[in-house]
Amino acid sequence: MKTFQIGKRKIGEGQPVFIIAELSANHRQNYDIAVETLEAAKKCGADAVKLQTYTPDTLTLDSDRDCFQIKNGSPWDGKTLYKLYQEAYTPWDWQPKLKRVAEDLNLICFSSPFDPSAVDFLEEMNVPAYKIASFEITDIPLIEYVAARGKPVILSTGIATREDIVEAIAACKRMGNDQIALLKCTSSYPTPLESVNLKTLSDMTQTFRTVTGLSDHTLGTSVPIAAVALGAKIIEKHLILDDSLGGPDAAFSLAPNAFQAMVTSVRETEAALGEVRYRPTEGAMKNRQFARSLFVVEDMKNGETFTASNLRSIRPSAGLHPKYSPQIIGRKSRVNISRGTPLRWDLIEEDK
Repeated sequence: MKTFQIGKRKIGEGQPVFIIAELSANHRQNYDIAVETLEAAKKCGADAVKLQTYTPDTLTLDSDRDCFQIKNGSPWDGKTLYKLYQEAYTPWDWQPKLKRVAEDLNLICFSSPFDPSAVDFLEEMNVPAYKIASFEITDIPLIEYVAARGKPVILSTGIATREDIVEAIAACKRMGNDQIALLKCTSSYPTPLESVNLKTLSDMTQTFRTVTGLSDHTLGTSVPIAAVALGAKIIEKHLILDDSLGGPDAAFSLAPNAFQAMVTSVRETEAALGEVRYRPTEGAMKNRQFARSLFVVEDMKNGETFTASNLRSIRPSAGLHPKYSPQIIGRKSRVNISRGTPLRWDLIEEDK
């Protein structure tokens, strides 16, 4: 399926890029900051806001054992998984209220569930779509449970192999759901540019025949804009109300001014992409009058021979096409011709 619909918004081929502001942990456990971030998302031009629906206990165990320690060179090194998620999760009692705030702002609001209880909770909220986070793409039972709700499923591929993607898509289709989007993603925080491998996005579109997009964790806005040029129809980026807030995701989040600049650049890029078109635009057609054509550039008498000296291809386009020059050189004029005359066939003697 090359298009699907989330709420009233069509997404995919022939549609504007769907821009998602990811709230993640950038509320810093303060409901008012969460609301202000949603308001900022609207002002920045986002189409949607995305939440994350989990608790530390639905994701992991409260354990200090070595395998629960984070030590992979990320911003979260030195914490246990449980402590990270305790700091980062969005309280569930906020989420219905945040959805209402978003909808009052004319923003689409949906979420990433991390276990079946979160899916059930989000169904009660009547979210219009689901996002499967990168680290959950291997949880096929969860994907099936989500897909069975019959709503669009956006799959992030940050840790996925090709085989993981194939299995996740198959899981959705087994549940009768082909409203699928794949997001190119690199689960490295922040993502170095040399790790993005954005060319994969185009290959994903051709290989999996789904709507494709980008979930981005790089610094800045260059990668999302390049992704749009490569055909991305969804862009997801973390939004933070103020860089000084800090927090688990602050290092790869955009402040409102940068997010708004990204949105503007995305819209300009998709406008510039346009369509496959080899004919000039209306404005360019008007300027064809300044294209080159053949002119007589020296006074010529009747019967004088055309040469490379007295006949030139110059602007504007009032004379014969320059391609005829080799046929005309060596032939004779039919009449006297003054300098600056655009050449016409009736000024040239017929070839004998």
